[in-house]
Amino acid sequence: MVDTGLPTRELGQTGMPVTRLGYGAVEIRWARPEARRVTDTFAGELLNAVLDAGINFIDTSPDYGNSEEMIGRWLAGRRSEYFLATKAGCPVTVPAGGNDRAGHAYTAENINAAVEQSLRRMRTDYLDLVQFHGAPSKANLAEHGGLDALRALKTSGKVRFIGASAFGANLRPLVDLGVFDAFQIPYSLLQRAHETDISQARRGGAGTVIRGGAARGITSEEKQWSVTSLPVSEEASRSTWERARLDELLDGATRMAFTLRYTLSHPDMDTAIVGTSQIAHLHDNIAVLRQGPLPADVYAEAKRRLDAAGNPAADDQG
Repeated sequence: MVDTGLPTRELGQTGMPVTRLGYGAVEIRWARPEARRVTDTFAGELLNAVLDAGINFIDTSPDYGNSEEMIGRWLAGRRSEYFLATKAGCPVTVPAGGNDRAGHAYTAENINAAVEQSLRRMRTDYLDLVQFHGAPSKANLAEHGGLDALRALKTSGKVRFIGASAFGANLRPLVDLGVFDAFQIPYSLLQRAHETDISQARRGGAGTVIRGGAARGITSEEKQWSVTSLPVSEEASRSTWERARLDELLDGATRMAFTLRYTLSHPDMDTAIVGTSQIAHLHDNIAVLRQGPLPADVYAEAKRRLDAAGNPAADDQG
């Protein structure tokens, strides 16, 4: 993988250097009515702008509408320039039983079908990382054969590394299994439940991919304050920010920039995926990345204030 000029870090023990800022391709989906519709042509401009800017980690999913197809259409010719992460367990062929969350199935049949579909859609003969989607439980993966199927796909070479997108009570048992190369974990300064789990995953040798690290605009006055996967209400988010008096620490930065730099300051975070459907916002995020983590004293003070405001890091998600 070429040197992009942006800060990188090895993803766990994969030997793969990934940029500390990744791109979340959920933003080019058409799957849900509330999603901003991105035309095919603009999706191509945006995806190529991601690579041109130096980002080398792209995360997608079969659940994200036509996101995988757009990656295949516009980036197949640049395949050597990026680390491609997608997901499995999403609906492809879903037989009776095997559901851990509505619409997801972790059977061997569904996992194999998902990987074959992703390979076709993205016009590639290998996927760098396939992550179980939907936060399945350890028992569900074992019972329905999904984990064995994904490990077999890794042995075959169709998948280079395996991971799980997980949160809540199901995360720590999957970390403790010791079989995953990476975990995708929700985390931000207003969503600190997995702050210690990130470190636990890293100590176990797994890579750590953070989603929600810019909090999807929750600290921006003009956007809705909400967090993916572990919902935090607009009122609660605003209240936490104000109780912690975080505006006093901004030193001229925007709330969004401060939030992202807080995420980048976690010592055991490898890459943070941030999605956008605007090229200008993409470059804004890269400018924040280039500023690096928060100064150590500011980071420590932010954590102290968040603790005092009733938003501490959880000690154990067991």
